[in-house]
Amino acid sequence: MIIAGNILMVIGGVFLLLGGFGVLRMPDVFNRIQAGTKATTLGAFSLILGVGFVHPQWLLKLILIIVFIAITNPVGSSVLARAAYKKGAYQYKKEGEERSEVK
Repeated sequence: MIIAGNILMVIGGVFLLLGGFGVLRMPDVFNRIQAGTKATTLGAFSLILGVGFVHPQWLLKLILIIVFIAITNPVGSSVLARAAYKKGAYQYKKEGEERSEVK
């Protein structure tokens, strides 16, 4: 159980790191929200489950935390995307294409 927990924690850390790089590298707010939400959700799930395997007495509390993250993360990213859309955030366009507001 400890080995599986440690592997899950490393996988979770890698996904969190990749999510952070995604937020830095993506060209517009909508892509950044996507990178920040998807990768970090999977990373948090893996990390929390890894801690649950290493400390089985905490598993029920950690599963409740996972449920809370699974409910709040999509809602939070939707609210951020809607606010950016309402504010008139620009979508990324390739070189040579005309940049326009999201309509």
